[in-house]
Amino acid sequence: MFAVIKTGGRQYRVVPDDVLEITKIAGDVGTIVQLGDVMVVGGDTPMLGLPFVKGASVAAEVLDHKRGPKVISFKKRRRKNSKRKRGYRDEITLIRVTEILTDGKAPSIGPRPKKAKVEKPVDADGETDANSSKKLPAKKPAAKKAAAPKAKAATKAAAKSEKAPAKKAAAKKPAAKKADK
Repeated sequence: MFAVIKTGGRQYRVVPDDVLEITKIAGDVGTIVQLGDVMVVGGDTPMLGLPFVKGASVAAEVLDHKRGPKVISFKKRRRKNSKRKRGYRDEITLIRVTEILTDGKAPSIGPRPKKAKVEKPVDADGETDANSSKKLPAKKPAAKKAAAPKAKAATKAAAKSEKAPAKKAAAKKPAAKKADK
């Protein structure tokens, strides 16, 4: 069974357990919201709405509220010394469709329970069992690569000075004499 819903000026084709990013809607994270603007309910007997199907709704669980990617609107009018740069980020609600309801029914499926965090037992030493049973070998210190080129440059300069003395400046030649006519 599927449905076509309208929310935030857009239309979405949804089936149960779909995860959607829609424009922000009211509702706390973890609650069930009902989206009432159902345009089509498909399945064995499809129902078309004019514009919406009466008594149909989609129940969805709110997973998260977040902001979308940054969109930059840059406008320039050439030869007019006019520029305008403006950006914005959309407010987004992440939802999971739980069920598609018809005939004015109420949602029967509640929000999914959150997974409980498993805590590891702590020893008297203050370490967890996983840390005490597995001892990792000590890490080797990283080799200093930046120091090596400096040392080579210093040895090259010392070797250069030992090999040959600096060349003397070339003597200037006298200017050529001009022939008189």
